[in-house]
Amino acid sequence: MPLSEHEQRLFDQIERSLAEDPKFASAVRASDPRFHARRRLLVAAFVIVLGLALLVYGAVSQNTPLGVAGFVVMLGSAAFAMQSRRRIQTPDLKSVGGTASRRTRQGRKSGGFLERLEDRWRQRPEGHR
Repeated sequence: MPLSEHEQRLFDQIERSLAEDPKFASAVRASDPRFHARRRLLVAAFVIVLGLALLVYGAVSQNTPLGVAGFVVMLGSAAFAMQSRRRIQTPDLKSVGGTASRRTRQGRKSGGFLERLEDRWRQRPEGHR
């Protein structure tokens, strides 16, 4: 349903006033989980590069423990980056004054289609036989 002309003007006025408030914008940005996940992803990328530098320096200086430490740092940082990437792609659902739910995929059974049909048959109203 489209907004009326009056509602559209009010909406535009509210939008302009919120856009002009830098304190509000920073508060919204700070509470956004995707912002934090992006920052963690950038930190992880930096640490991966640092681990690569340690690995190369350890190989060049023939210091095996330093090279292994660089590899471990890279591996841990890559795992951290993958976790942060998943958080960007699947933000948490939050509810204001109610309940929210997320549909998750259940493991498919071998007879998924037939089981759904049987479930629908069992859950049908009693008067329709």
